[in-house]
Amino acid sequence: MKAFCAVRTRRIAAGIFLGLCAASASAQSGYPSRPIRLVVPWPPGQATDLSARLVAHKLSESLGQPLVVDNRPGAGGVIGSDAVAKSAPDGYTLLAGSSGPISINPIVQKVPYDPEQAFAPVSLIATVPYVLVANPAFPAAGIREFIASARANPDKYTFASSGTGATGHLVAEFFNSMAGIRATHVPYKGSVPAITDLLNGNVTYAFETLAATAGHVKSGRLKAYGISSARRNDALPEVAPVHESAELPGFEVVAWIGYLAPAGTPLQTRARLAAEVRKAVQAGDLRERYAALGMDPVSSSPEDLGALLKREHERYAAIVKKANIRID
Repeated sequence: MKAFCAVRTRRIAAGIFLGLCAASASAQSGYPSRPIRLVVPWPPGQATDLSARLVAHKLSESLGQPLVVDNRPGAGGVIGSDAVAKSAPDGYTLLAGSSGPISINPIVQKVPYDPEQAFAPVSLIATVPYVLVANPAFPAAGIREFIASARANPDKYTFASSGTGATGHLVAEFFNSMAGIRATHVPYKGSVPAITDLLNGNVTYAFETLAATAGHVKSGRLKAYGISSARRNDALPEVAPVHESAELPGFEVVAWIGYLAPAGTPLQTRARLAAEVRKAVQAGDLRERYAALGMDPVSSSPEDLGALLKREHERYAAIVKKANIRID
């Protein structure tokens, strides 16, 4: 009798488990059944906001439910990111994540979340290359001459960034380290004043986004020495990658933008979203808009994005440690 009861108990438990699995699968198969909130931790019009909205529009069409953009700017993207970290992991809250608040800020300052523990990766949606630019008065004709001049004059030259710990700052520090350059960092409150001083010849060089520099390069107001991505970009096809023209193998760095979800969001849900992103970034109209914004349309699986985030954290941690960068 005891054996019978034990078997019966196991069968009941198995039945309950299978029922729960079936209910979960049924719920996921109907996903999404209501609007999805997409938190953008930046103000409208910023690069992350623009790319996130373009992809969200495509996903709203393919999923049959709207992705509602919720701009939560502040503290360099930390406020909005933290709001998502504290949200329910049900697939109905997403974060438009990017290099700054996810890969860099947690290394250079205290933030209320651990990005590896707080978020579950969904998919990349864009990458943003940086361009090494200088005032046209700088005498170097090419990047090798640029490096030679900087090496021969340690601490003579200055480089601008949109702020201490900004992605452009770390890209420049990475370049300086690999090229053997010693130069003085001049931080600004944003890219606009940094580029303005560069145009006026008050600083020597900078790594700024393709979108922010392409127009000035084409007009002759800035001189481009190289692009930080692995390949040339159609916006400035004559500008070669730094790793190629300067013979700096391994110097391939871009800012990333992607969708993340709160930790614990089911992989099945994230994989569904990633599949829709993959289709979205292949659309001709989206690719045209991206090109105008100086971005490259990309996608990834949740697993591949997770691996990228790990590599980015390790690389930026090494750069920050070597350059002794800290924001109090």
